[in-house]
Amino acid sequence: MAKGGWVYILTNKPRGVLYTGVTANLPARIWQHRNGDGSEFARKYRLKMLVYAEQHEDISAAIWREKAIKAWQRAWKVRLIEEINPEWRDLWGDLVSL
Repeated sequence: MAKGGWVYILTNKPRGVLYTGVTANLPARIWQHRNGDGSEFARKYRLKMLVYAEQHEDISAAIWREKAIKAWQRAWKVRLIEEINPEWRDLWGDLVSL
């Protein structure tokens, strides 16, 4: 059976630097980013705010979606975020309360 996955977007402030990632365990991965153990890019720009996340039933689908979003223009990524999170609220609190 295939393991599910998540695509997520981090930022350092509303409409700030964006980082798109993929993971099988979203809470653990965001915890890593928040503690400076995530990607070098996220660490360099202090990207700790989770502003977007979407779940996929299959990790390969999540990887495909991550690659697609990474190829998008910035304006498309901003629109994607603002469709579900218009205030650019940090979704970490929602994640840890599950």
